[in-house]
Amino acid sequence: MRPRAHRRRGGGSGWDRRRGPGAGHHRYLRTPEARRSRGAGRLSTHTRRTPRARTVDAPTGAGVRRDPRRPGDRGRGARVERPRPPAQAAHRQHHRRRVLPGVGARRADRAVCRRTTRVQVHRGAAPRRAAPSLLDPARTPWLSQHRARRPRGRLDRQRRHYRGRPGRTRQPGGPAPGRRAQQCRCDGHPGPVRLLRHVQHRRPDRRAHRDGPGARVVTSWLELADDEPFGLEHLPYGAVEGPAGRRVPVVRIGPWALDLSAASAELSSSHAPLFAGGSLDPFLAAGGPTWRRVRALITHWLTEAAYRPLLEPLLMPVAEVASVLPFTVADYVDFYASEAHATNVGRILRPDGAALSPNWKHLPIGYHGRAGTVVVSGTDVRRPSGQARATDGTITFGPSRRLDIEAEVAFVVGTGSELGSRVAAGAFAEHVFGICLLNDWSARDIQAWEYVPLGPFLGKSFATSVSAWITPLDALSAAWTAAAARDPQPLPYLDEGSGSPALDLAIEVSLNGEVISHPPFASMYWTLPQLLAHLTVNGASLRTGDLVASGTVSGREPHEWGSLLELTRNGAAPLTLADGTRRGFLQDGDEVVITASARAPGGRIGLGEVRGRIVSAAV
Repeated sequence: MRPRAHRRRGGGSGWDRRRGPGAGHHRYLRTPEARRSRGAGRLSTHTRRTPRARTVDAPTGAGVRRDPRRPGDRGRGARVERPRPPAQAAHRQHHRRRVLPGVGARRADRAVCRRTTRVQVHRGAAPRRAAPSLLDPARTPWLSQHRARRPRGRLDRQRRHYRGRPGRTRQPGGPAPGRRAQQCRCDGHPGPVRLLRHVQHRRPDRRAHRDGPGARVVTSWLELADDEPFGLEHLPYGAVEGPAGRRVPVVRIGPWALDLSAASAELSSSHAPLFAGGSLDPFLAAGGPTWRRVRALITHWLTEAAYRPLLEPLLMPVAEVASVLPFTVADYVDFYASEAHATNVGRILRPDGAALSPNWKHLPIGYHGRAGTVVVSGTDVRRPSGQARATDGTITFGPSRRLDIEAEVAFVVGTGSELGSRVAAGAFAEHVFGICLLNDWSARDIQAWEYVPLGPFLGKSFATSVSAWITPLDALSAAWTAAAARDPQPLPYLDEGSGSPALDLAIEVSLNGEVISHPPFASMYWTLPQLLAHLTVNGASLRTGDLVASGTVSGREPHEWGSLLELTRNGAAPLTLADGTRRGFLQDGDEVVITASARAPGGRIGLGEVRGRIVSAAV
């Protein structure tokens, strides 16, 4: 198959306002100097006007040289004109610079490319980047971004030889020039798509990263340890309070946070408006294609050495900035998805009854929490006060005496849905941006007195802590696994289109610096896609910023339980810590840290932490 000529039927040689230059025929673009004829300022009839060239800051680094033959070339950091010859495809450029055409290029093309800087060319072809034509702000939209197939066989060789040459006639055994050949006015030269030159940049020897199974290995110009939990394969998003109290959205790479607002503005990215505010809200609402493009673009920034002088000043040490809630929580829903946790709680609170309610294995049970009390990791948690029933039956009011934790995982909704529509389990990745860790602080004494008959209320609404970093779903491709077996079989809407995959996350809970539990998230009875399907099965709409939690994560073994209610048997068997102190429930000054990690192509990634310290109740 031959590449189609880039001209519409009946098109002339003039400017095509809808499709840009090159839409009528394959005349090569030239620089403004090359377009001038020998006449007194007249434009040559053999060339056409090109759109005004866009100027960009020339990257500094290896391969950028000053050309002494060009009086206007200022070398490093210079402003360079960038009219691109059609022989160069957008994904084969050197840091937004033109690439020298290969053998067979016409004299005009070589003349244009001699004015560019030199690039490092390797023997092998450079691998294609993910969605290159969408990431390149200077791409040439009117040219195909794919190489043409090579002509094969005698017929194709003759067809190429006689293609569009005036005066040629049908040769024995060969075709006559057809309509498609007549449309391609290349004067026998191969079209611009055939003149690709594959260029590969030298990369610094830093930590290797693969984009996915079987993908190419890329490295960063940052110094990262081999076991770095926030490497290129992760890139979680958050928000911090920078200088002068200004809040900015960031992406984390190693121990640094990259200011996305300043970086996108500095590099004139088309995605800059998404990060102009102080949160990730516009970015979350942009949808899946934009999430993937931005992730690939950030990876490109952090792996191409030419961006180092521009981005290095925008890196902030994570230890020196204060994290803030990275998005606006629209609604908060908490589920009860762990069979082990539900069974343990049932046996503790109802020792003479059934551990699970009759509906538990038929549908995910949940409740709506309070979005306004969701706080970022590191925020102190004030001990709540409320009503409780004493052992002698009297009703009292005061600070909670049985303050507990619940180690959970939550997902953040990016793309919303229409009111009255359902979101299938298989559409989970289309609506969910990423996941984070969550601690659902619980006042067990307040909860026990109020939850009949409508469920939790003041015993849980006083505070819910979430981790500062949101891990995008694209970073968790290697962490999905088969879900636990279910009996009875769930109704079709809970399984349709997804196979109900589970996430294999290793969670760790610490109390005052001592690890007390390792809950396994892969053992959850109801999976995250099923929670989303059940949440919307009645037509309830999703909104950008919805936070949906899994419920307490617990395994079957005692060291896998995710709450003090289980670990201490409702306070009857207190934990003995390394310093000799005992804990049935939390005391003032106690600090709880929940961390987690997940499998990744290069090892494991860390999901950050959710940390909170208990302070005394308000007077």
